[in-house]
Amino acid sequence: MSKVRAFLELMRPANVVTAFTDVAAGMAIVGYVFGKELNQVIPLLTLGCSSMALYAGGVVFNDIFDHELDRVERPERALPSGRIKRQEAIFGGIALLAFGIFLAFWQSRLSGYLSILITILALFYDAKGKHMRVFGPINMGLCRAVNLGLGMSMYGIGFLEHGAMMLIPLIYIAAITLVSRGEVHGSHSSPLWFASILFLIVHASQIRAANVSGHLAIGLPFILVHAYLVLSKLSIAIRDPKGPNIGKTVKMGVLTLILMNSAWVSLSGQWEMAILVLFLLPISIQLGKKFAVT
Repeated sequence: MSKVRAFLELMRPANVVTAFTDVAAGMAIVGYVFGKELNQVIPLLTLGCSSMALYAGGVVFNDIFDHELDRVERPERALPSGRIKRQEAIFGGIALLAFGIFLAFWQSRLSGYLSILITILALFYDAKGKHMRVFGPINMGLCRAVNLGLGMSMYGIGFLEHGAMMLIPLIYIAAITLVSRGEVHGSHSSPLWFASILFLIVHASQIRAANVSGHLAIGLPFILVHAYLVLSKLSIAIRDPKGPNIGKTVKMGVLTLILMNSAWVSLSGQWEMAILVLFLLPISIQLGKKFAVT
C-alpha cells in the first residue's frame, strides 16, 4: 500500500479532478447536450478519463525531472524519500500517458491528435519549459488550453468555431504559474500584481461570454465566487509575498478551476450539469488535504 500511496502523491489527485472538468467545459462550449442516456455519458467519460490520465502522467514526469532538486527542496516527497523508485515512476507515467492517448483516439482522430499535443507540451514543460522565464508560464497555460480543446474536439466544427476560447485558460494558468515561482523561496509583489491583472482579464472575458450567450444570470454567480476566492488569497500574498502565502494562492487557483469550468458549463444553459461539475470541488478540496497540489 505504501507504493500505491507514493504513486498517488506523484499523480496529484486533487489536480486530476480539475482536468475532468476541463473536458466538461469544452464539451459545453461546443454545444454538447449532457444527459442520462448511455450514448450521452460515454463521450464525457471517455474524454474525461483521457484528460485525467494525461494530466496525471504529466505531473508524474514533473517529479521525475525534478528528482534531484526535490532532494534538496522537498526531501519528503515520494521520489527523493525513496518511497517509490524512479524506474517505477517512469513506467507508471508512461502507462498513464499511453492510456490517455488511447482513450482520446477511441473518441475521435482529432481528440487523439490533441492528446498527443498535450503530452508533448506537458513533457516539454517538465523538462525545459518551467525553467524558461517567459515561455514557461505560457507553456503551462497551453497544456490547460489544449485540455479544454480536448473537450471541444467532441465536435470538429465546434472546435474550429470556438477555438479562441482556449486563450482564457491559457491566460489563467499562465498567471498561476507566474505566481507559483515564489512558492518555495517567496517572491516580490510585482509579478503578483501582474498575475492579478491576468486573473481580472480572465474573469472579465467570462462575464462577456456569459452576456453574449444570454445566460449571464446563471453564469455570474460562478464567475464572481471564483474571482473572490482567487483574488482574496492573491491579495494576501501581494501584501506579504512569502512562500506559504503564495502556496495558498496557487492551491486555491488550481482547485477552483472547477468553479471556472462550472461557469463555462452554465453558459450553455445546462445549469444542472454546472451544479454537478461544481460538486467535484469539495472532492478536490478533500483530496488536496491528503495529497500535495503543487
